[in-house]
Amino acid sequence: MRIGELSERTGVSARLLRYYEQQGLLGSERDGNGYRRYHPDATERVHRIRELLDAGMTTEVIRTLLPCAQGGPGLLTCSHSVQVLDDQLVRVEEQMAELERRKEALRGVTEAMELRRRGSLT
Repeated sequence: MRIGELSERTGVSARLLRYYEQQGLLGSERDGNGYRRYHPDATERVHRIRELLDAGMTTEVIRTLLPCAQGGPGLLTCSHSVQVLDDQLVRVEEQMAELERRKEALRGVTEAMELRRRGSLT
């Protein structure tokens, strides 16, 4: 299928499909006229890429996981996919802890400002 059809089937712009190709996430062949041609399983692959991007993974991490993403939803269980997903969960938990720390710091600044404001009103 051509890039326009893949875009239509997946809801992903042609520009983004070219980016996925540039990042090594998606492959295509060229017609004699230079048009990209994608394998019929490209639709599923794009859906898988979107799923992993939505989970917060980088294209670099996704590139390492795609060999474990053969057929159907989810990933094949292998030591690599388990390790990558565990690492990603740790990263998200660390980010959440950092966001919680920032939230509390911001709350402290806000409370201090409110106390100052109240003090200046009395």
